[in-house]
Amino acid sequence: MIRLSIRLFCAAALALVLALVIDAPAFTAFAQQHVPPAPASPEAQSPAPAAGQTSAEPAAPMPAPVVEPKFPPTDPANFTASTPTKEAVDAFLKANWGYDENRVWQVQAILKTPVEGVSKVVVYVADRGGKEQQGQALGFFVLPDGKHIITGDQVMDFGDHPFAEVRQKLETRADGPYRGAASKDLEMVEFADFQCPHCKEAQANMEKLVADYPKARIVFQNFPISSIHPESMNAAEYGTCVTKLAGSTAFFQYAAAVFDGQEGLATPDGATLTLNSAVTKAGLDPAKVSTCAGDPQVKAQVEASVKLAADVGINSVPTLVVNGREIPVGQIPYDLLKKIINYQISLDGIAQ
Repeated sequence: MIRLSIRLFCAAALALVLALVIDAPAFTAFAQQHVPPAPASPEAQSPAPAAGQTSAEPAAPMPAPVVEPKFPPTDPANFTASTPTKEAVDAFLKANWGYDENRVWQVQAILKTPVEGVSKVVVYVADRGGKEQQGQALGFFVLPDGKHIITGDQVMDFGDHPFAEVRQKLETRADGPYRGAASKDLEMVEFADFQCPHCKEAQANMEKLVADYPKARIVFQNFPISSIHPESMNAAEYGTCVTKLAGSTAFFQYAAAVFDGQEGLATPDGATLTLNSAVTKAGLDPAKVSTCAGDPQVKAQVEASVKLAADVGINSVPTLVVNGREIPVGQIPYDLLKKIINYQISLDGIAQ
């Protein structure tokens, strides 16, 4: 994954760490939109060959035992803050982790802090079948507005609908080319950089999503990272002009051609040939698109897309946002990607 340097204190997209607020080493975890690391599974053990079975024959692996975590008992003395309630914390965690039937947790403490209105929440988290029966202790601070938490150096949305604010912003401002439905009931917004290798790899999953979710609106938002991909802005401007001149269908033809020929973006001359070839494959005149790409308004439109990413806390590509929920589309298996999307669909009550 390509990650921007930290430009905003509160810009958090795909961090996987919650700061621990008790005396122990920091543990990796999941907060808000972010997909947690895959649970550790016990090492598969192969039994000795049965009678009549040679050692060359593959033996069926022993099923991993299901171990229910045994969390420490809660102490009422550790619940000194009036807000948030334990129910609110559980609802927040369920919205984030509920897609994983093996993930279990226990709210261990909700404590007052010396800062008026700021509460410290400690949670034990474990996986069924994992080696750590008591789980790992994770913590975060809830701010006085009750709508945000601080974890490490990040500020994230909190509540039983933690993705609603980002969803509303994207419904209003995500204006890139799209495939699928005009309705925004199920909106998937992909933020990508044409010169990013991981974005190229993610396109296979994006094509599968188009086929598997015909009722979704799947939007492409330009997020060129010019500091490390010098031709990405040019590619984004060309793509914006292709959309302007010929619509979304032509854009996705152009995008597929650019990603296929991504190696050509390594040099300015190669980029010119690659982009012109992609424009031609989309059925347009490269000279007209090049002229359009020189319009300052086109550059401003791409920059507005980059600002949108920053405004919703995205600082890495590729990122897919499904009804406000961020998912690192290029980092996880497709089956897990669908599982998370389907869970979000169920949370939002969307008929499929």
